[in-house]
Amino acid sequence: MGNVSRRHPISSAKRARGRVKHHEQGVAAVEFAIVLLPLLSIAFGAAEYGRAIYQYNTLVKSVRSAVRLISATSPLSPGYATKVTEAKCLAVYGNSTCTGSPLAPGLAVSNVKVCDKVNWSDCPGTTQATYGAVPVAVGTIDLVAVRISGYTYQYLGLPIVTPSASVNFSTIEAVMRQSS
Repeated sequence: MGNVSRRHPISSAKRARGRVKHHEQGVAAVEFAIVLLPLLSIAFGAAEYGRAIYQYNTLVKSVRSAVRLISATSPLSPGYATKVTEAKCLAVYGNSTCTGSPLAPGLAVSNVKVCDKVNWSDCPGTTQATYGAVPVAVGTIDLVAVRISGYTYQYLGLPIVTPSASVNFSTIEAVMRQSS
């Protein structure tokens, strides 16, 4: 029988496990890379969607504030043109003096339209009857509307999820009763 060396069964099993571990060392990194792209896409998409909702809500609140400011003044009063300018500034800058940066990137005073019984031409699809002497249960009232139209939402440019096309918000409008 000579001098035959036999390997110990435990040592060969340890060696086999070592080879398996050695071959699986990069698997975790590959799996992480595969899962990372969809997770980043979802995270960036959620962040961008949240930003869009926040900006839309900011514009809604600014329009409400502007119509509230202008509703206390009659369109026939001498200082009405000044109030219209202040309301437009309030809708864009959050103050009536048009100072500071806009509430939403790319928002301009030209995006804001004020419509009432005297000037309704800035609000397409409306007539003087839309704003003046509107019949209600106890008589008639005058209305004033402040609109933001033509505002384009600006993406941050996040990787993977930012679409190439821009998104235009629909017209944001608030209407209140106006003093006569």
